Amino acid sequence: MKLKHSILCASMALAIPAAAFAMGGASGPHTNYIMQGHLGEVMMNPYEIAPLTAVIRDNGYDLSDVTVRIVPKTNGQEIKYTVSRAQLLTHGGIPVFGLYPDYLNHVEVSYTRTLRGKSESFKDTYQLYAPPVYTEVAGIPTERHALFGVKVKKVDPEFKDRLYFVNNLAEKSGIGTRAVWNNPMGGALQWNFFPQNAVVDTAGDIRWYMFANPIFDLQSLYKSGVMMGFKQNDDGMLTWGFGQTYVKYDILGREVFNRRLPLRFNDYSHSMDDAQNGHYFLRVASSNYLRDDGKHVRTVRDMIAEVDKNGVVVEEWRLADILDPYRDNVLKVLDQGAVCLNIDASQAGKTLTAEELAKADSSDNFGDVVGTGAGRNWAHVNSVDYDPEDDSIIISSRHQSAIIKIGRDKKVKWILGSPEGWKDKFKPMLLTPVDASGKPIKCEGSKCEGGFDWTWTQHTAFKIDEKSKGDIIYVSAFDNGDARGMEQPALPDMKYSRSVIYKIDQKKMTVEQVWQWGEERGHSLFSAVTSLTEYQADKDSVMMYFATAGAQYDLKTGAFNTAPNPTIFEFKWMAKEPSVEIQLLDCTGYQAWPFSIDKAMNATAQ
Repeated sequence: MKLKHSILCASMALAIPAAAFAMGGASGPHTNYIMQGHLGEVMMNPYEIAPLTAVIRDNGYDLSDVTVRIVPKTNGQEIKYTVSRAQLLTHGGIPVFGLYPDYLNHVEVSYTRTLRGKSESFKDTYQLYAPPVYTEVAGIPTERHALFGVKVKKVDPEFKDRLYFVNNLAEKSGIGTRAVWNNPMGGALQWNFFPQNAVVDTAGDIRWYMFANPIFDLQSLYKSGVMMGFKQNDDGMLTWGFGQTYVKYDILGREVFNRRLPLRFNDYSHSMDDAQNGHYFLRVASSNYLRDDGKHVRTVRDMIAEVDKNGVVVEEWRLADILDPYRDNVLKVLDQGAVCLNIDASQAGKTLTAEELAKADSSDNFGDVVGTGAGRNWAHVNSVDYDPEDDSIIISSRHQSAIIKIGRDKKVKWILGSPEGWKDKFKPMLLTPVDASGKPIKCEGSKCEGGFDWTWTQHTAFKIDEKSKGDIIYVSAFDNGDARGMEQPALPDMKYSRSVIYKIDQKKMTVEQVWQWGEERGHSLFSAVTSLTEYQADKDSVMMYFATAGAQYDLKTGAFNTAPNPTIFEFKWMAKEPSVEIQLLDCTGYQAWPFSIDKAMNATAQ
C-alpha cells in the first residue's frame, strides 16, 4: 500500500504544471493559487469591468519602489509606470494596466517587499493572457468591429507616449428600454445607447476597455442611459454619468461612488465637470418644471446641478428661467436629420418653420424633440465648465449656437454667439468681435468679415485656465458647423467642422478668434454632432476629436450611408499642422482625450 501511495503521489505531481503553489492550513486567508514571481496570486479583471487590468496580490508583504512595464508587441507602445503606496494599499497589491487583448502579455514588475523589518528587492516577469475585447452589438449591417478599428496616420515623437481615452456610443439596440416618463410628461428617458469605452495607444492598439455589463443594463430604468462626460480628475480617477446616475471609479474598475441623481433632477447626459472647488457640476434636467401655462413637464438638457462630494445639492441653474427658451433662430435652421444623436436619416436636410415651432408649442408634444419652451430640446447644453475666478459657469448651448457665462447669482455675464434673435435684456451681454489690434470687425446678421466666425451647434466650451489671467480668458470649442451663418448650405457637402480658440476680454466685452483648424479639410471632417476640443497643459497642446466624421453620405439628403470614422488630432499650441492624427473606423464617437496612467497610479489622494 505504501508503494502504491508513493506512485499515486508521484503521478499527481507530474500532472501539475511547473509553477509554485501557496498551500495552506485549516484557517486564515492563505491561498492555493498558481503563483508567479515572489508575491501572491494574480487577480485578472479584479473589479469585473476592466478585463485588461489585473492585481498582483502582495501576499502579506509591505511593498515599495514598485515599477510596472507591459512589454510591447513588435512596433508597439511601451506602457511603464510607478505605483504609489496609496494604490498598493488600496488594491492589496500591484495594479496592472495596459494588457493587450487576446494576447499572452509579459509584464515586468520590479519592487521591494518587506516583512517585519526584512526587505528584499525583486524583478519578476509575469505571463498574463488577457481575453479578446467584448462588447454588446446592435445587429445592424454597419457594425464591423468590437469597439472600432484603428488607423494611425501620424504621431510625432513628442506624442509617442500618449494614451487616448475614447468614449463612443453603440448604435441603437433592439434590447434598449422602451420606457418613457409620463408623470409629468416629457424628458429624455428613451435616450439609451450601449457604451463603448476604451483606451487606445499611438500604435493603434486597445490597451483598456470597459466591460460595462456589471454596472449597465439597457433594460433597467436606473442602470441605463448614455455614458457621457468622462473626465480624469486630479486624483487620477474617472467620473461620468448615464441616464439617472452619476459615478466615480478608478481605472481598474474600483467603485468610489455610483449614485442616483438627486430626486429634483433626471436625465443626465453630456457633461460632469469636476470643479476646482471639489464639487461636481452635472448637466441634468428638471423632474417637475411648472410652466407659465400651468403644465408640469420634465425638461430636456437645460439644467445644471452643483453637488458636493457627498451628493448634496449645493446650487442649480434653471436655464429656462435664466435665458430665453423661445429664441428660435437656430432651431429653425437646424438639420432635423442630425439633432445630436436623435439622428433620423428620413429627416436629413429638413428644417422647421416658425409656424411649425409655434404649433408644437401649443401642443402636448413634450420630450426630446426640437422645439421652443421648457419641456422640449430648446437649449441642448452639452458642456459646463466652472470658472473659480468669478464663481461662474460657462455652458455650451448647441440649439442656441451660443457659449454663455452665467454667475452664481443667475445673471448672464456674456454671450459668445450670433446677435440675431436675442431679447433686448440680453443684447448688452453679447460679445463684440475684434481683430488682433482690438478693432471691431464688421458683421452683418450672423456673418462677419476677416475670417471671424461664431460657433454653430458647438460642443465643449472650456476655459483654458493655463492661458487665462484676470479678465483676459481663452476659451476653446468644437464648432460642429451645422446651421453655419444661420442657414443650411445649398449642398450638404459644403458643411465643415472646426476647432476654434477665442480670446475674450470680459471687461471690454470683446472676443478675438486667435486660432482655428478644420475648415482646411472641408466636408471630410464634418461632424454633425458630438466631438471635443480641449487644451492639454502637459504638452502645451490642443486635443480634438472629430467624432462623427468620415462617414459616407447621401449627398442628396445628407444622411449617413456608412458608420462614421472619427479622427483624433493633437496640435502643438497655435500650430498649423497636427502632431497626431489617428482615425477610428466604423464607430460613432462622442469624446476622446489624453489619459494619464501616471496620474491614475500616483495622484495625491483627494
